[in-house]
Amino acid sequence: MVLFICSHREPMTETLEDIDQVVYEPSTEVLETSNVARFMTKHGIESFEELYERSTTEIDGVDASGLAWFWDELVEHLGLEFYEDYDEVLDDPDGPQFTDWYVGGKLNIAHNVVDRHAHPDSPTRNRVASIWEGEDGEVRELTYHELHRQTNRVANALEERGIETGDTVGLYMPMVPEVTAILYGCFKVGAIAVPIFSGFGVDATATRIEDAECSVLFTGDGFYRRGDEIILKEAADDAIAEAGHVEHTIVYDRLGVDVPWDDERDEWWDDVIASQDDRYETKSLPSDAESMLLYSSGTTGKPKGIVHTHAGGLVQTAKELYFSFDHRPSDRFFWVSDIGWMMGPWMLIGNHVFGGTIFMYEGAPDYPNPDRFWEMIDRHSLSVFGISPTAIRALQKHGDEWLEGHDLSTLRLLGSTGEPWDPESWLWFYENVGNGEIPIMNISGGTEIFGCFLQPLPVLSLKPCTLGGPALGMDIDIVDARGESIVDTNEQGYLVARSSAPSMTRSLWSGDERYLEEYWGRFEDMWDHGDWAQKDEDGFWFLHGRSDDVLNVAGRKVGPAEVEGALIDHDAVNAAAAVGAADETKGTAVIAYVILEHGVEESEDLRAELREHVGEELGKPFKPREVLFVDEFPKTQSGKIVRRLIQSVYDGEEMGDLSSIENPDALADIDEAR
Repeated sequence: MVLFICSHREPMTETLEDIDQVVYEPSTEVLETSNVARFMTKHGIESFEELYERSTTEIDGVDASGLAWFWDELVEHLGLEFYEDYDEVLDDPDGPQFTDWYVGGKLNIAHNVVDRHAHPDSPTRNRVASIWEGEDGEVRELTYHELHRQTNRVANALEERGIETGDTVGLYMPMVPEVTAILYGCFKVGAIAVPIFSGFGVDATATRIEDAECSVLFTGDGFYRRGDEIILKEAADDAIAEAGHVEHTIVYDRLGVDVPWDDERDEWWDDVIASQDDRYETKSLPSDAESMLLYSSGTTGKPKGIVHTHAGGLVQTAKELYFSFDHRPSDRFFWVSDIGWMMGPWMLIGNHVFGGTIFMYEGAPDYPNPDRFWEMIDRHSLSVFGISPTAIRALQKHGDEWLEGHDLSTLRLLGSTGEPWDPESWLWFYENVGNGEIPIMNISGGTEIFGCFLQPLPVLSLKPCTLGGPALGMDIDIVDARGESIVDTNEQGYLVARSSAPSMTRSLWSGDERYLEEYWGRFEDMWDHGDWAQKDEDGFWFLHGRSDDVLNVAGRKVGPAEVEGALIDHDAVNAAAAVGAADETKGTAVIAYVILEHGVEESEDLRAELREHVGEELGKPFKPREVLFVDEFPKTQSGKIVRRLIQSVYDGEEMGDLSSIENPDALADIDEAR
């Protein structure tokens, strides 16, 4: 029996009878004109399968491994600029855990994403680099020329405050256009940018400042969220008091409100930046120079400080936006994220390296109405839109009528990441937002690799919920508990990487011990990503949640995501979360929390029906012992449901770190589940 998340219920669409059916087929135009098609033609490669093999394995007649050939070729093909050429693409005498990439080369991300595009002779000089919309409706645009001048002023301000190569700078900022100049200004001077989610509370922010030892912190007075003024400066002050280290706080005035002030430490953004020279010579840095320190969300254990380099952070994002999102000069790219999460810097660097335009939004997805995203896509003629499955389920619950009257025809690609899809929501996104014509680039990777292990391409067919397959240049496999490749299709296993990649963190800020234990400890010389993966008979890859979340029910293992997928498959259910509970008979019993579709009434009959439905889908042992009705789940800002907290509430245990939770009030709803 295959425990398959993407089970499908009828009737979602009249044309789809089976979830195994391909729903997206690339057009002849896409097959002939896409970026990946041009790359294949250039190298005489006839199929994607051949391209993937050439990007990861040994090549006959080529004096380099596939990895070296591919990652070397990308630099020239994508037009990436090094100040000094590298001597070799990769060197791994100590194994894949500590691979050096682009050895001997010198570069800077800032030169590639802003300097060269703002050059007086560049055709992109006056192109719009970013479009920003505040929740209150304010709209601002920034050209590359303007971004370049602002970035240089940030760089000069950092040096004026004693920041040197290798120093850390915190970004505890609202999602305003200035975050781009701050990030790139850090890159220019060789500082290590430390983005911190603006929704974090005092303890989470203090933990990151203290661990990174930031001496300069950029923050804001606050921002708007669902029409309310959220004051950020007070949390920043308390975090600094708790963490220490910060000597200079540069405060962006978003709200125009009075905030606490330290005359010796605090300065207004406008006062600092206006006084700086708008010229700066960007530093030439070694390929392995540290560019960013990104912290894991903290949903399990102490947050991990993940180190990324200039070479890795540039090449990986450029590759992914160019191939998987088929980057076009005319694109307007919108990914729902915060600068404090990986997808924020990923979106900026990956688009700006090509002189592209990104769209940023400050506020809530359903404020003042549930059509906020659809209205912005229409008004700003956005062409690429990325969002989490959980966010789509929430918008879907409001009804199709909110899409009516909005022209979404400028969209040519959809994107998603963060968690497994259920087929109903995937199809709703595909059919209602994408008009059943444009593909969903469902990608999966992580903060640790600043990119993707699995990633579709627009030239490939898609089934509902699939992630396509391994990304180009990523040697990915599915293995069993012994670390051996799974040959049989439809058998689940561990998602692993058999080799390194340029953007993969070489270690953690805290040192090698935890890094080796977390990612390389389960299998010899293989990166264990902690996900259940599966490949079907047609070669499509799927994910089934975290492998460390597995529930052992009566000696049979099931992932929570599989139970959740079965529940969401029912007409009455909008979203679900499954946890485990001690059980005298089964060892572990399934506890299911569900959010019902709008207008569906809670009842004992429905509760029994849902239990039976899961039993029919997955097998009787996996029938939930309890089905509990709630209105909201605790989620991270990126839209992930945090099962750890739901489990803690059910067990009556301390909930631990709540820093990554966007809506902590939802925990009371879980505690009062019906």
